[in-house]
Amino acid sequence: MALLRSITTVGGYTLLSRLLGFLRDVLFAAVLGASTAADAFFVAFKFPNLFRRLFAEGAFSAAFVPMFAGLLTTAGEKPARRFAEESLAVLLAVLVVFVCILEILMPWLMLVIAPGFRADPGKFALAIDLTRITLPYLLFISLVALMGAILNAYDKFAAAAAAPVVLNLVLIAAALGWQLYTHTPARGLAWGIAVAGVLQFAWLGIALARHGFVMRLRWPRLTPDVKKLLRLMLPVAFGAGIYQINVVIDVIIASFLPTGSISYLYYADRVNQLPLGVIGIAVATALLPLMSRQIRAGNEAEALMSQNRAVEFAAFLTVPAAFALVAAAGPIVSGLFGRGLFGTAAQEATALALAAYALGLPAYVQVKVLSTAFFAREDTATPVKVGVVALFVNLGVALVLMWPLGHVGIALATSTAAWVNAGLLAWLLGRRGRLAPDARLKRKLPRIALASVVMAGAVAGIVHSLPDAGSWAEGLRFAYLAALVAGGVVLYGALAFLGGAITRDELRAALTRNRGPEPGPGTGVA
Repeated sequence: MALLRSITTVGGYTLLSRLLGFLRDVLFAAVLGASTAADAFFVAFKFPNLFRRLFAEGAFSAAFVPMFAGLLTTAGEKPARRFAEESLAVLLAVLVVFVCILEILMPWLMLVIAPGFRADPGKFALAIDLTRITLPYLLFISLVALMGAILNAYDKFAAAAAAPVVLNLVLIAAALGWQLYTHTPARGLAWGIAVAGVLQFAWLGIALARHGFVMRLRWPRLTPDVKKLLRLMLPVAFGAGIYQINVVIDVIIASFLPTGSISYLYYADRVNQLPLGVIGIAVATALLPLMSRQIRAGNEAEALMSQNRAVEFAAFLTVPAAFALVAAAGPIVSGLFGRGLFGTAAQEATALALAAYALGLPAYVQVKVLSTAFFAREDTATPVKVGVVALFVNLGVALVLMWPLGHVGIALATSTAAWVNAGLLAWLLGRRGRLAPDARLKRKLPRIALASVVMAGAVAGIVHSLPDAGSWAEGLRFAYLAALVAGGVVLYGALAFLGGAITRDELRAALTRNRGPEPGPGTGVA
């Protein structure tokens, strides 16, 4: 499968999953609001996701895919299949024991995850119960990661990329039909997560079987290949854990704030994650193999040019998105989530958090771009070290701002840490001679910023001229939001052309398909 087709496949399913995720969160807001049950559910949802992102989809996939693909290429399918079966056996054994231990220790672990819940015994007990229901998801989704990694090694990306779609479809069904099998929406959604893990496991199992790859279960043994896999996982897990630790810190701190704070941050972050996920993943995925080839060929000048274009492209999309999210935070939140139990107060609190998160959006994406410059040179340690510094910045700023600003202070701390992270990466690259903005980048960035500011000013003017729009009927609010988004996009595009942030030739070049030979099969990022 060509690299472009691989990226398009993964990107398309990622976008579909994000859109379904929005629909899912709209239903969450309607049935849970920003209540005690919502806070408890979101903690229960975050806990298995934390370990999934740390190990299953992060460290495990990053370590397993190169080893499996290498065996497949050099030794053939039989040794590769044996390695996969050995990995499955050890992974399954570890997961079963790990999940059982977590189930038993959950009352004590909850003191670490959400210590502030102790002040409300009912919330504390509910969070424990819901997390125990969702924990089996960790087991199944980790096995899904293994199967997806195998399919990716065969250049089969669609099934693994579609797995998150299955999760969102199940949770949408749970949000709509929880009354059929439980008494409260929070428990219904928790059971939905557990069921989704089983269905995702079945989905990938069927995909593997259709590919003719059926694994048998071996007795778990620490073979040399499995030991090597574990050794490779450790540093990657640490690096992947930096962001997740930041998320946990936010939850811990927010648990001391008034009821609803965790929910406000969750909903705001979900909106902010759409441009972050789609743009950041797309740019980093395309840039890494390109820069790697250029650097290994000794073409440092071309690598620097590719990096500058990636910085420019990311800025062209994320700077206006950040300004627009700040200017239209209120209509965005009311249009997406303003229904059911998610009342006016919750909408206003979430809009403030969204504006605070959006201030860091360009930095979040530039971190992915700048980190790629290190990864392409096989330097995985430096971004991790910088991430640790950003983690402590996030913690310190959050502790300072949480008292005067509440949950908004936590969101501002996250944005501040992102800018520190991006700034340090840029400084280190510049000091090493690996970041040199060219004339085009220096010319484009101010023009992008100017077009973004003017567009955001126009959007803000419309928003403030209609202060009562949040009380409109649901259909009108959504239409108003759609008109704001469309108008903002058109206005920014026009300003970008008029101001020279982008030219017709550059747009044509960006949209014209490269008809030359593809650089080889893609590795895939799920």
